[in-house]
Amino acid sequence: MNQAQMKEKAEYVHSVFESIADEYDKMNNVISFGSHVAWRNYTMKQMNIQPGQKAIDVACGTADWTITLAQAVGKEGSVVGLDFSQNMLDVGAYKVAQKGVGNNVQLVNGDAMQLPYEDNTFDYATIGFALRNVPDVQTVLNEMARVVKPGGKVVSLEVSKPPFIPYRKLFYFYFYNILPLVAKWTVNKYEQYAWLPKSLTNFPDSRELAKMFQQAGLDPVQVKLFMGGVAALHIGTKP
Repeated sequence: MNQAQMKEKAEYVHSVFESIADEYDKMNNVISFGSHVAWRNYTMKQMNIQPGQKAIDVACGTADWTITLAQAVGKEGSVVGLDFSQNMLDVGAYKVAQKGVGNNVQLVNGDAMQLPYEDNTFDYATIGFALRNVPDVQTVLNEMARVVKPGGKVVSLEVSKPPFIPYRKLFYFYFYNILPLVAKWTVNKYEQYAWLPKSLTNFPDSRELAKMFQQAGLDPVQVKLFMGGVAALHIGTKP
């Protein structure tokens, strides 16, 4: 993807997420049949976060994972939730206040492709269900690896492509054909949710993504598939 194409994708993705911010949480539950919470809980156990640590949640959306991270690091720790959609951050800010974690959460309007932080700043860098939407996956992984400390972890939880081909075809049918209709019925947004499945088309499968983690200098890389591979967890450690 050249620079012009990356810019065009970034602008389109921005417009999509600005327009679906208010319905985003409701549709996340619909899309994953509520499973995204269990997947995130499993991920948190694997991360083994300690009180007082620092994390950045990249492309944090409405800050669900940001809040969970803040609860894990406690009052002595700190979490940055970064997103380029102010509407999503506004929804997130309301939820952060509701959960009472505002003192150790900073919500930042910023670019995942150019994280505004020094090298070796955080213990964890996470990205949840957003990596397929960025203009360049490798650039974002490189940035996430850059800002974590040696021994720190880069963590991605994302929709994926089931390895078993018949199951993959069935999943694609749901994701491409049924999901946009459900979105139209549920939140009256068809075009935006018709685009989201297309974002998976050129996204790497779990094996390819693991290689991209390694290219970012992360080793070892753990991979866990959920529901036969409709979602995948990748955890890479910075040497």
